[in-house]
Amino acid sequence: MPLPPSLSFSSSSSSVSCLTTASVVRFSGFPLLLSASLICGMNSSQAAQTETTGTKILNIDNQKFNACLDNLVQTGPFAGVKDTFNQYRPLQGDPSVLEALDYQPEFAKEPWDYLASLVDEERVIDGINASEKYADILARIESEYGVNRYDVLGVWGVESDFGTKLGKKDVVDSLATLSCFGRRQSYFRGEYASALKILKQGDIAKADFKGSWAGAFGQTQFMPSTFLQLAQDFDGDGRKDLVNSQADALASTANFLKNSGYKPNQPWGYEVRLPTSINAKNDRKNKQPMSHWRSLGITLADGNPLPDTLAAAGLFLPSGKNGPAFLVGRNFDAFYAYNASENYALAIAHLSQQIEKKDTHVDFATPWPTDDPGLSRKESRDVQEALNLLGYDIGEADGIIGDDTRRAIQKYQADNGLEPDGKAGKKIHRHLMDKSAELRQAQSEQSTEDAELDSEDTISTGTSNSSAKALNAKSGLSDLFKNKSLLAIALSLLVLLAIIVVGKRKR
Repeated sequence: MPLPPSLSFSSSSSSVSCLTTASVVRFSGFPLLLSASLICGMNSSQAAQTETTGTKILNIDNQKFNACLDNLVQTGPFAGVKDTFNQYRPLQGDPSVLEALDYQPEFAKEPWDYLASLVDEERVIDGINASEKYADILARIESEYGVNRYDVLGVWGVESDFGTKLGKKDVVDSLATLSCFGRRQSYFRGEYASALKILKQGDIAKADFKGSWAGAFGQTQFMPSTFLQLAQDFDGDGRKDLVNSQADALASTANFLKNSGYKPNQPWGYEVRLPTSINAKNDRKNKQPMSHWRSLGITLADGNPLPDTLAAAGLFLPSGKNGPAFLVGRNFDAFYAYNASENYALAIAHLSQQIEKKDTHVDFATPWPTDDPGLSRKESRDVQEALNLLGYDIGEADGIIGDDTRRAIQKYQADNGLEPDGKAGKKIHRHLMDKSAELRQAQSEQSTEDAELDSEDTISTGTSNSSAKALNAKSGLSDLFKNKSLLAIALSLLVLLAIIVVGKRKR
């Protein structure tokens, strides 16, 4: 989700999750405060289903909620949208958005878990297809905004899985609730007023105004205040429709990146190899000339010398010195501005690069420093299907590891003598694949055994089931014929008896 140029804050895994930096930079003539903007949007891993901590849904005092709205409508930010405020005033608050404040995977997950589901083979393939389908629009955007089309695709893929997962929360209801309860109410009140301005302008229809729990909406998940400042009408229909128009959404994303300091014709960075002797420190903001990094013995991941396509770069170590290492430039920082998370920025960078290379192999050259990496969406579906097969019902296998799946994993682990941590990683995937394969093999062997037993019965009786049925039918007919013969004999005897009786009477 793009950070509002006017205000920005982020969060770790608690309440309105908001990180604060204190720097103001200027791009394109206006200040872009990259400090107080909200990181409370959603990406495609969350769009279909908000992951939660499993805590109890909070209750909302509806009387307090309405009293809050009564006060809000009289304040300055809503002065120009009172009619719209009253027209779309929620009848009650949405408690689920308050629970969602407490969980953000960008900060709560290890980088290998976070990236695994966002940058997988399926998403790269979808990105390649999108690059071909929207080639003309992307070429025009690239020309007008100076932003690499594949970087725009990277944002699109991470934010909404290329427009397939936009979120289902009513933006007005969510922002009204967050304006009255929880932390950062003043921020959300500004977004609430901005959302009402969008409706009043007619850019987005109310029925289409749905998105994340935090109010981000559209194919590239803009917060309302960001929309008002940076959204583009690229298809020329007179509306900035980020929900239904791919052209508007992608151009708006390019405009955001441009205004975040994106440098045309530069890569975001490179994966690199560190010499074992280097005293490396994670500090991407400390940009140094490429000559500096060469002098330290740093090369590209494949061992080739560092190119000169970046004037300066900072060293980014998302999991420390022993994991993948990157030299990143200004365009990586522009990705970061979209959602103030280095994990998030790396997901965009990695996805965009694999789409451009048309390479579905998504592992980095240096593996993550873990023996339990995260799962792709296909692997997540495998886990869910195996749990269902083994009797741990989690419902539909949708590839989204939510609370039900985690609880089922935990129960399976406890039942099988494993540490019940509920983690959906490569370890539990391998264990479940082996266990489900054993079950399928046992089922197959049982089916074979049943078929063999049926065959043996056929041989011992000299007939098959179908033949036995025929024989039974024949036997039944034979019995019927026998009964008819006895009846005929009885009738004959009666006739003979009658003749004898009549003869005696004549005498």
